[in-house]
Amino acid sequence: MSTRVEPIHLILYDGVCGLCNRFVQFALRRDPRGRFRFIALQDSLSRRILVGYGRNPDLLDTIGVVTNWKSGDENLLLKSDAALFVLREIGGIWSLVAFGRFLPRRLRDWCYDRVATVRYRVFGRLDACPIPTKEQRARFIESIQ
Repeated sequence: MSTRVEPIHLILYDGVCGLCNRFVQFALRRDPRGRFRFIALQDSLSRRILVGYGRNPDLLDTIGVVTNWKSGDENLLLKSDAALFVLREIGGIWSLVAFGRFLPRRLRDWCYDRVATVRYRVFGRLDACPIPTKEQRARFIESIQ
């Protein structure tokens, strides 16, 4: 009898962005099965992941999700694709919002970019990445610098 292993998805987020940190807390509270792991875009492992996908690691204007992380069947999602993926995976009422994926990506990402340009002004910029609680710490990935 085989047991199904839940896929792990890695969320890459701007560690000093107030909105991004709220999104991380939102996902943590709604993910009791622990399918999501988190890493700040400022971390060297995030940089290596982004470079591996041909992305510029100095652009910190988006969240990303590496789906099926460490499975050999990974995929990088960015901007609205990443946000909608997380909402769909969380499920419940949030999966209804994920129906936004049926809108053209160009329109979704245009809206995403508008929010990204004002996120520090509206949601604040932190001096450093917040330290997760003791219970949350295992869900955060930090590379050895």
